[in-house]
Amino acid sequence: MNLLRWLVFAVAALAMNFPVIATLVTSFKSEAEIASNPSWWIQAPTLANYAGVFAMADRFDVLHYLWNSFASALLGAGLSLVLAFPAAFALVRFGAGRRWLMPLVVNLRAIPLIVFAIPLYLVYARVGLLDTKLGLALILCVVNLPLVLILLAAALRDLPVELDEAARVDGASTFTLLWRIVLPLAGPALATTMVLGFVYAWNEFLFALMLTTRDAVTATVGASFFFAASGGGVRWGAAAAVMMLSVLPPVVLGLLLYRRIGQSLAAGAVKG
Repeated sequence: MNLLRWLVFAVAALAMNFPVIATLVTSFKSEAEIASNPSWWIQAPTLANYAGVFAMADRFDVLHYLWNSFASALLGAGLSLVLAFPAAFALVRFGAGRRWLMPLVVNLRAIPLIVFAIPLYLVYARVGLLDTKLGLALILCVVNLPLVLILLAAALRDLPVELDEAARVDGASTFTLLWRIVLPLAGPALATTMVLGFVYAWNEFLFALMLTTRDAVTATVGASFFFAASGGGVRWGAAAAVMMLSVLPPVVLGLLLYRRIGQSLAAGAVKG
């Protein structure tokens, strides 16, 4: 029975990760082998694609793309956490906005993001936020806000109300209660939510493609440039190599914190 269960797990893991495995294998093949050998078996493994990606820094600066992704995702996730934490506290402890805030943010996440494309582009062009990391971080904050609010609200519901009552008896104000008692206790949930928001922001493609052109291009958008890097057709090896580089940070974070992230998502799904 155990053997059958592990076999099912292995097949499911292989099926779900098929695109990643295929891209990883392609990144270690030469262009000639990619054209002649479509299988997963690598006849002559090579790092030439990875070296070639960095050799084209004058045209496609991968390190700059990675830095843009890191800065935008970190700022976007941080801003969403700063906004969502007091909102979640007010929602859970005082019921503020319970009837309209949560449905509003959930529906905001359900709306196809392309709806915001034209008005957002026009506004950004008017205020000078196009092709800036700050502009991208702001919209990543908005995109992440529903998820972050749901997860934090679920985490704060687990904190005993008796702590609030004891602090009130000692004369603590709402700000003191939030800053000195709730915030330290919610630290692990905040950290997990921050990581999850960072991963989601890192993987965002639509707004990064629409709002950036050169200075703030992210890794996900920059990876698409390598499909025609030579100008004479798709360079699959280089494209696969830069894709693997671009997914490395979120994959590492996910592997390190997969248990905590899974628990947070399950709590948010059940209690949100």
